[in-house]
Amino acid sequence: MEYAIALVLLAALVAVVVTRPLLRREEPVARDDARREELEAAKEAKYREIRDAELDHRMGKLSDEDWRRVDRELRAEAIEILRKLDGLAEEEPLH
Repeated sequence: MEYAIALVLLAALVAVVVTRPLLRREEPVARDDARREELEAAKEAKYREIRDAELDHRMGKLSDEDWRRVDRELRAEAIEILRKLDGLAEEEPLH
């Protein structure tokens, strides 16, 4: 009887050890997908801000100096978002 209980406990332990990595693998993928969607949305929003600033400049709402400063800041932020997206792409395993 004790032998059977020990065998069942050993089988349960092996099952947990074997299935645990399989379950963990799905969580980072879901987080990466959510992160990618978040960064894509941020990228599109930043592009929209750049276009809006260009339009404001053309309409005379921003001086040349102000527009250059705003454009530089917005483009730097866009580059940072693109770098983060590239970092996610480099971390993806090839299928």
